[in-house]
Amino acid sequence: MTDTIYALSSGSLPSGVAVIRLSGPAALAAAGQLTGRSLPPRKATLCRLRHPATGDVLDQALVLCFPAPQSFTGEDVVELQCHGGRAVVAAVLGALAALPGLRPAEAGEFTRRAFDRGRMDLTEVEGLADLIAAETEAQRRQAVRQMEGALGRLYEGWRKRLVHMRAMIEADFDFADEDDVPGSVADEVWIEAARLRDEVADHVAAAPRGERLRDGLQVVLMGAPNAGKSSLLNAMAGRDVAIVTEEAGTTRDVLEVHLDLGGYPVTLADTAGLRTGAGRVEQEGIRRATERGRRADLVLWLQEPGGVAPEDPASGLPEVVRIESVPVWLVRTKTDLETHPKQDSSETAQDFPVSVATGVGLAALLEALARFAGDTFGRGEALVATRERHRHHLQSCLAGLDRALQLSHLPAELRAEELRSAGDSLGRITGRIDVEDLLDVIFREFCIGK
Repeated sequence: MTDTIYALSSGSLPSGVAVIRLSGPAALAAAGQLTGRSLPPRKATLCRLRHPATGDVLDQALVLCFPAPQSFTGEDVVELQCHGGRAVVAAVLGALAALPGLRPAEAGEFTRRAFDRGRMDLTEVEGLADLIAAETEAQRRQAVRQMEGALGRLYEGWRKRLVHMRAMIEADFDFADEDDVPGSVADEVWIEAARLRDEVADHVAAAPRGERLRDGLQVVLMGAPNAGKSSLLNAMAGRDVAIVTEEAGTTRDVLEVHLDLGGYPVTLADTAGLRTGAGRVEQEGIRRATERGRRADLVLWLQEPGGVAPEDPASGLPEVVRIESVPVWLVRTKTDLETHPKQDSSETAQDFPVSVATGVGLAALLEALARFAGDTFGRGEALVATRERHRHHLQSCLAGLDRALQLSHLPAELRAEELRSAGDSLGRITGRIDVEDLLDVIFREFCIGK
C-alpha cells in the first residue's frame, strides 16, 4: 500500500458533480500541487485546480482533505468535488496521472485498504457492497445494519465468549489449588457453552431469510398453455415483458421481472405452459419450468375457465411442488368475478379471481404477495446472516460446540480444542482468521472508486 490511488467515485458521467477520490501517502501532496495551497483538514475549500505541469486551469472544485488515520481507508484521503462533465473529469484524472507515485485504483481497492487497516471487518465490507446494490427498502435496512457493524459485533461477541470459556478451563488446569479459582469453573463453562450453542443454532435457522432478502423472493407462474401467465406477468410488471398471442406454447424459456412489493424484493418468473405432446424445444422449456418450480418460494398456478386445478395429477404440476413445502396459490384467470379470495386459517389468500383485461383482482394479488414477502423475510429488526459464506462458518461453529458438549467423556483439554475450532469459525466470518483466499473474490464485487 505504498502507492497512492485515485479514481472517479461518484458514478457515470455526465453529472452535476463528480467526486474524485485519492488515498495514500502522496494524497495530500497531490492536492497541494493541484491547488497550489495548503488545505485545512476536514473542511471544504473552494479551489482552482491547475495542471501541475502546464499550470492550465482545469476546473473550480471543492476540495476536502482527511488526514490518516481518521479517514475511510485509514490513509490520507482527498476528495475533489468538481463539475461532472466528461472533459473536466478526464482532464483532472490526466493531471493526477502525471504526478509521481499515483496510479488508478483497481476495483474495490479503497474498501480493501479500509479492511487491511482495520477500519472495517468483512461483514461491514459485505454490508457496504449490499447497500450499493440495494433496490428495495428492506434490502437497504438490512445492508445498513450490517455495514454499521451490527453483525460483526454479534459474531465477535460470541467469539470472545468462547475465548473466555477456554481461559476458564485453562485456569481450572493451572490454578486448581488457588483459593480465588472457583471449583465449579468447568461446570459453569459447559452451561455457558450450551447457552451459546442454542443462540448460534437459532441464528443459523434464520440465515436463509437473510440470504433470500439479498436475492429476492422467487415467485413462479405455472400452468397450462394459454392460461394467461405472460399476460399476468406483463400486467404485474406494468410493461410488455413477454410475448402474448393466442398460439399455445409461445413461452419457451423462463422470463424474469424484478418487483418491489411493500419494500421487499420479489422476482416474478414466467414459465412455459405444462402439457404433454410438446415439441423438443417446448419440452426443454417445460423442463426448465418444472425445475424453477421446485426451487420457488411460491408457485402461482394459473387456471383459466375450464382448466385443470393444481392438485389434479393431469395438471402437469411437478409432484415435488405439490408434496413438498413449496406453497401453491390458485389464480383464476380470464374472469370478471367480483368475489373475494378464499382465506385459510392463517388469513393468507390462496385463491384469486383475476382479469388482466379489466384489472379485477390484480391489486388483491399484489397485496397478498407483499404480505407473503413480509412474512417470509420477517418484519422485525433481528440480525440475520446474509450470505452463504456466513452460514457455512456458522454451521462449523455449531458443529464444534456440539462436539464439545457431547464428548463429555473426553478430557477437558480436548473439549476446549473444539471450543477453539468454533471460535476460529466465527473469526473467519469477520476476517480475523485465515481469509486471505477470500479477499480478492469479495472486493471484486465493488466498482472502481469504492
